Amino acid sequence: MLRVMSWNIRTGGRDTNGPDRLDRVVAVITAQRPDVLALQELRGFDRGGLLSDLAGRVGMVPHLARSGFGQPVAVLVRPPLRMLATGRVRRPFHHGAARVAVATQAGPLTVFSTHLNPYSGGRRRTEADWLAAAVRRHGGELALLAGDLNTLDPTVDHAERLARLPEFYRRRHLRRDGRTVDTRAVSRLLEVGLVDLYAARAADAPEQEGYSVPTRYGGAEFTGMRLDYLLGTIQLAALTREVRVIRGGEADHASDHYPLLANLDLTPA
Repeated sequence: MLRVMSWNIRTGGRDTNGPDRLDRVVAVITAQRPDVLALQELRGFDRGGLLSDLAGRVGMVPHLARSGFGQPVAVLVRPPLRMLATGRVRRPFHHGAARVAVATQAGPLTVFSTHLNPYSGGRRRTEADWLAAAVRRHGGELALLAGDLNTLDPTVDHAERLARLPEFYRRRHLRRDGRTVDTRAVSRLLEVGLVDLYAARAADAPEQEGYSVPTRYGGAEFTGMRLDYLLGTIQLAALTREVRVIRGGEADHASDHYPLLANLDLTPA
């Protein structure tokens, strides 16, 4: 069984005027022991050896994609799982998109770690189109798109939860008319054939069990929401045995997002 985890660790696990959360981040990763880890919001991880230090502490090998506007993202792999190819999606994302293919006995598994634009639904939709093209070009039969998509679930009514947000944050999730909820980015990725792995495996779970924000750490820009996703090809969805949000312990305070974990019926090659 292959364990894959995705997590936005908020500003590199460190706050400008608050505590360093990296020890808590490391504790959560160590407890879950993923084979593949997609991380977002890696502020400062592209310099000073911070990424290498974190990777060493959790026993993984990292591949980072820098950002020209926002924060880097990365994919980390735990040996003996082998990286076959690495890269990034070469488009002007607000944050970025890293790509790593690893060897499994069923063929290469290609994992994309990404973080879509937090401010503009139109930009998120454009970034989703870039990702869809990258998955078609590089993903193969077993592809996983993991990350903070900053987009509400298109299958759920969000009127009540958005009404509880301050207007400044509510506008991030609305179309230009100020009324229509903007779910276009995730909708687009589902339209091109990717499967929402959490929805597929936890269809009978209460809606709130899928919320990835906010944690007890806080987050004034959130009410109960699912903004973090694992989207896979149809072939990968058939091999997905469990998907869940990791709550409790250090995960409650290590970030403003909870991690998302999937168990895949794959064996390293």
